[in-house]
Amino acid sequence: MEGIVARRVIPSDNSCLFNAVGYVMDHDKNKAPELRQVIAATVVSDPIKYSEAFLGKPNEEYCSWILDSEKWGGAIELSILADYYGREIAAYDIQTTRCDLYGQEKKYSERVMLIYDGLHYDALAMSPFDGAPEEFDQTIFPVRLDRTIGPVEGLALNLVKEQHRKRSFTDTARFTLRCGVCQIGVVGQKVISHSPEL
Repeated sequence: MEGIVARRVIPSDNSCLFNAVGYVMDHDKNKAPELRQVIAATVVSDPIKYSEAFLGKPNEEYCSWILDSEKWGGAIELSILADYYGREIAAYDIQTTRCDLYGQEKKYSERVMLIYDGLHYDALAMSPFDGAPEEFDQTIFPVRLDRTIGPVEGLALNLVKEQHRKRSFTDTARFTLRCGVCQIGVVGQKVISHSPEL
């Protein structure tokens, strides 16, 4: 196997998960509207499996929510998309260097790879050399009998570890922000509510 694992940057437009999946599955970075529809249709078709307890909101409300291009995707959406495409999706987390594998229980014969920095998903691809055009990317890998994808898996993990060493991630539990209205400093994903002055 010749080449390198390359990080293919997906635009930061709140649909990066869907467009990253579109790229690794179909070499198309503009699949978000279509894949949001796929997820909504899957969820609405099985209200027992996709209950409020599972989704964190009522089924119908979730479907409206996921169709909003301003909303982000995560584990639920990756699981549904793995089943939709019939391929495992490996999502590497830069902060923890952990790899979450979606669709693994179905023993699909192929796998794709994403990388996540705490706020954003990009695509991972095997490229023949550094700087090679994206049309030469290999993004779908056969899963071997040992349930790995061979040497490319190690190359992907090395890239993730290198990004971790460079601290190329956002720690959403510990980042600090200052409110532009009241100048209160907050840590993590806290919400400040401002009451109107009386």
